[in-house]
Amino acid sequence: MVFLYNIGILLYGLIIRLVAPFNSKANRFVNGRKQIFRQIAARIDPSEKHIWFHFASLGEFEQGRPVLEKIKAEHPGKKIVVTFFSPSGYEIRKHYAGADGVFYLPLDTRRNAERFIQAINPEIAIFTKYEFWHHYFSVLAEHKTPLFIISGIFRPEQIFFKFYGTFNRNILKHVTWFFVQNQQSVDLLKQLKHHNASIAGDTRFDRVAENAEHPTLLPLISSFAAQHKVFIAGSTWPADEQLLQELATAITDWKFILAPHEIGAEHIRQIEQLFPTAIRYSALTTENAAAARILIIDNIGMLSFLYQYGQLAYIGGGFGVGIHNTLEAAAFGLPVIFGPNYRKFQEAHDLLKIGAAKSIEDEKSLVTAFQLFKNNQKAVSLAKEYVASQKGATASIYEKVKAYLN
Repeated sequence: MVFLYNIGILLYGLIIRLVAPFNSKANRFVNGRKQIFRQIAARIDPSEKHIWFHFASLGEFEQGRPVLEKIKAEHPGKKIVVTFFSPSGYEIRKHYAGADGVFYLPLDTRRNAERFIQAINPEIAIFTKYEFWHHYFSVLAEHKTPLFIISGIFRPEQIFFKFYGTFNRNILKHVTWFFVQNQQSVDLLKQLKHHNASIAGDTRFDRVAENAEHPTLLPLISSFAAQHKVFIAGSTWPADEQLLQELATAITDWKFILAPHEIGAEHIRQIEQLFPTAIRYSALTTENAAAARILIIDNIGMLSFLYQYGQLAYIGGGFGVGIHNTLEAAAFGLPVIFGPNYRKFQEAHDLLKIGAAKSIEDEKSLVTAFQLFKNNQKAVSLAKEYVASQKGATASIYEKVKAYLN
């Protein structure tokens, strides 16, 4: 089975290289890994121990960031290495000041895993949520390096729990401790004879609560919002934007902010075709902000602070692979609306249950959800209270992890 896994990794790498000349994201994926071990050697002293945090992408980084910053605050002398699998995480956080080095993770071959772990000399390794790599986990185990999964979540349909999932189940044996989000995850791991798991919750609650308590102010957005109510659509995809175009046409007494998930030039032009009167954030000034009604955010990194200027939020992705981050909006007390694909997200189920969220399927149900929440102060309070009630995962994780720090 390892042979087939290795073939799969090599084929993945080959396909990415073939696609790279025609796809900007694949191009960054490939170019960012060129001379990767030379990059690491230029920044990292292998004679020193490091704490290694790995994240799939930007969302997982924000999820694990509270734990990273807690360890850094309590152990300021510790060296930290951060890796990303995806360009969308690396490109935005490659200059993150909380780490001594930020790198792409080399593809999971045995040779890469051995070289990488020798190069960074990890004291402990912390992976967030979903990342499970056979060779990296195996080599960490051989070095007797403690390995933690934080904000993990397991579901019966995952390959670990299928009759054909033996290879994947064996990867889990290398984990020192699983910090998971719910009781179902604990129970599923117990079925596999893993009793090294505890419910710590989701560290994103700590992160979004901190953002809401100490938000970065955005003066131009403040000028745009002025005295108007603002509907904020975050991490949108084309299917979301089609629906939002109809809502914005129908609801003329609100302002709209669209922050698309992809900000490539072609996608921005497509959004402008849907919203001909919209203005890009890059063209926004103190002079034209108040008169504008629809704003397109054409940069990355502002979304988590945009929500402080809104009254209601739409979270994109629900008509595709799955919804994006609902908690950033809920922390500011915004009820949230999203598409039908939210099954994998515990917080979405929770927000729906308490009446602070609504799932929609079409333009008609979007308008109905808007009408439900547009003046719903109870939903505002419920969203805020839900986020506040779920804080504490970071402290719980740190209390256990600190015992493994020299």
